[in-house]
Amino acid sequence: MAQAYVQVTTTTDERAEAGELATAAVAERFAACAQVVGPISSTYWWEGEIETAQEYMVVFKTTADRFEQLAGLIAERHSYETPEIIATAIAAGSADYLTWVADQTADDEDDDEDVLEAVDDDLEIVE
Repeated sequence: MAQAYVQVTTTTDERAEAGELATAAVAERFAACAQVVGPISSTYWWEGEIETAQEYMVVFKTTADRFEQLAGLIAERHSYETPEIIATAIAAGSADYLTWVADQTADDEDDDEDVLEAVDDDLEIVE
């Protein structure tokens, strides 16, 4: 069976938080890359009212196998009570790029331990 790929999005009202989510996901290898987009204007229902807010979108590229871990990281570290966590299947893409995504999200903890410690120290991420 061929590897499945997804693009996962979330939004937050702080650019710093968007950057921290992006860096943590890539450092943990739950995503091969993450792009912060914004500010964007979001309009939505919240607690019976229509709200409009400035937000930053984070777009993660990963494999379907890593989605649950990525979603867990987003849910755990996100400041929103109900964060957006949406995965969209990637129907097609460059073979070289998708191979790179798979390679970057491979579960190889030994090689990444020093990198994760450095990122955690630099970002002061609490686990």
